[in-house]
This record gives sequence, structure tokens and C-alpha cells, in this order.
Amino acid sequence: MAKTTSKAHPWHGISPGENAPDIVTAFIEIVPTDTVKYEIDKETGYLKIDRPQQYSNIIPALYGFVPQTYCGDGIARLASEKSGKFVEKGDGDPVDICVLTEREITHGDIILQAIPIGGFRLIDKGEADDKIIAVLKGDSMYQQFTELSQLPEMVVKRLRHYFLTYKNLPDEPAVMELANVYGREEALEVIRTAMDDYAHLSL
Repeated sequence: MAKTTSKAHPWHGISPGENAPDIVTAFIEIVPTDTVKYEIDKETGYLKIDRPQQYSNIIPALYGFVPQTYCGDGIARLASEKSGKFVEKGDGDPVDICVLTEREITHGDIILQAIPIGGFRLIDKGEADDKIIAVLKGDSMYQQFTELSQLPEMVVKRLRHYFLTYKNLPDEPAVMELANVYGREEALEVIRTAMDDYAHLSL
């Protein structure tokens, strides 16, 4: 009988990658065909249903997070510095990542290698909530792009529209604010800062 081992916790038990932040491991929670929003249960490490997608917004890329990162005080300070707005704190989650690929990947709960090319600095009810934009390592279409500014305009518009509206409810004010759009070097700085926040996190 083969010896069984426990599953590594996707946030705490998986490395962000030996070449992070230039190339990072991403844990994927949601894919574009999902009609339910999944997210990691922080206690158990299993995927859980956060909520059904009640409206027409569909994530336009693979979506998940970079393990062993944390949006805490360092991310809040960076967001304040870069945006010129006072940002009280990070959102308390690992840093989010969207991964672009030409291939259809049909389910989440997987890990992959991604190359950051930029990001969106979102403010969610006063909390820093960066979204790193990356390309799948080895992807024949998207690996040619090394900066967010090189992507087709419509790809960036779709991503921006999704993140500005995915939490909106009818007849209620918008909750997400886009403070900055940034390129690869700043994306690497965000990831490094989130890795440092994680290193100082008491678990």
C-alpha cells in the first residue's frame, strides 16, 4: 500500500516559486467557464463555494492567488504611496493573480507557473486589493507579451471592466475603485511586498 500524505495547504504549504517574483506559482481557484465563484477556505485549504455568479460577469482569465503572500501593512503603504490616496490596510488575503492563456483550462484547484506583466491597483472599501496580471509560462500566444501595455486593448478593457463591476449589486453604489494601472516592474514590487507581509504574518 502506498503511503498517504496530507495535501499541502494552497496558501501556506506551496512555495511562491524559486524564481519569484519574476516567475510565480499561481494557485487557480476560478476559470472563465465557472458559474460559481470559488475561493480557498483559509482554515482547511479546500476550495469552497463563495457564491453563485448571480449576474452576467464572467472572469475573463484564470484567477487565483500567489501562495505565501499577504496583503497587509506593506501593501497598504505601497498603495498609499503609488496612488496618492490614504489606504488604511490591505485586504487580508493573498495577492490575487489573473493568468492569460490561449488554452482552455476547464477547472480550478490547480497550480501553474505564471510570468507577471503588470497589474491593477484596486481599492475595495478602503482596502488595497491588487490584481496581478500575468501570462502562462510557455503559452504560445501570450508569452510574447512582457508588459501590460503590450496586450491588445480589448483584453485590458475586459479585465478592468470585470474587476470594477464584479461586486456591484443593482441599485447600489459601486464599491471598487481603480487607483492605478501598472507595468511589470511595479507588479514585481507588489509581489515582493506581499511576500514580505506574509513573512511577518503571525499564523
